[in-house]
Amino acid sequence: MQETPFCLRVGHLLPYSMSDSNSTHFTNPSTFILLGIPGLEAAHVWLSIPFCSMYTIAVLGNFTILLIVKREPSLHGPMYYFLCMLAVTDLVLSTSILPKMLNIFWFNSRKINFSACLTQLYFIHCFSVMESGIFVAMAFDRYVAICHPLRHFTILRNSVVAKIGLAVVLRGGMLVLPCLLLARQWPYCRTNIIPHSYCEHMVMVKLACADIRISSYYGLFLVFFVTGVDLFFIAMSYIQILRAIFSLPTKDARVKTLGTCSSHLGVILAFYIPVLFSLLTHRFGQNVPLHFHILMANVYILVPPMLNPIIYGVRTKEIQDRFLHLFTHKGI
Repeated sequence: MQETPFCLRVGHLLPYSMSDSNSTHFTNPSTFILLGIPGLEAAHVWLSIPFCSMYTIAVLGNFTILLIVKREPSLHGPMYYFLCMLAVTDLVLSTSILPKMLNIFWFNSRKINFSACLTQLYFIHCFSVMESGIFVAMAFDRYVAICHPLRHFTILRNSVVAKIGLAVVLRGGMLVLPCLLLARQWPYCRTNIIPHSYCEHMVMVKLACADIRISSYYGLFLVFFVTGVDLFFIAMSYIQILRAIFSLPTKDARVKTLGTCSSHLGVILAFYIPVLFSLLTHRFGQNVPLHFHILMANVYILVPPMLNPIIYGVRTKEIQDRFLHLFTHKGI
């Protein structure tokens, strides 16, 4: 079985065939049919329970982070501005797949308009790239805060934070735009059935009756470019951070300073480990069932948005204090 490169989120799907797909021909269909999780149709209702729970926690947690930062002037700083960007990105990313997935699981509503499919494709991959970029910005913030503490607010002024945020948004939008334009221009005349729970880039363009190598190569390039470059800058930041930490005179100071980075390290691991796991599974696990790849594709879009506010809420004392104050004194 040949491996399939994917745009941004790698390893979602193995090559798929249907017994009747070759006998039905479409010319740029107005709608596609999403199958959900092929092979687990009987369990769709049960699978919806954990997915819906993860989404509910993600929405409540990220909105709580946004509310706390908005209402507490003491949290109006670079670290918390980047955290708000992450919360918004997580909300958009999880919302881009969950409502349609629940329609499939609960109501067997599998049709999706061609334009809506392209829009979903763009949002998923664009905001995935944006989230990776936000992690780089947060690593830079931790580097400045620990290695140049006296210049932290001078270097990361509000205008600089805004420019970094704009750069992250533009990078995500521009890098993913070719995926959208290429997917839009392919002729789809084989079948309109997508064996997935959402419109993933390579899963969709594999339905085209054309030479799609340019989409495959660009998607593969994007995976390694975004992941490789971002992880490189994060690693460089933390190398400098660790050097600064281990040069501190006392153990207590080293532990306290390292603790300020623990939340960021936690959300980085929650985001990149599932991606790398899926990549390795896709490359070396050709015998892994199709439904496992699709489950992984859904899990690592929904799990990071759920975990990020929990990690920051547990590991960041300022957020803990404001959270308790918000709900015990002011209410919501």
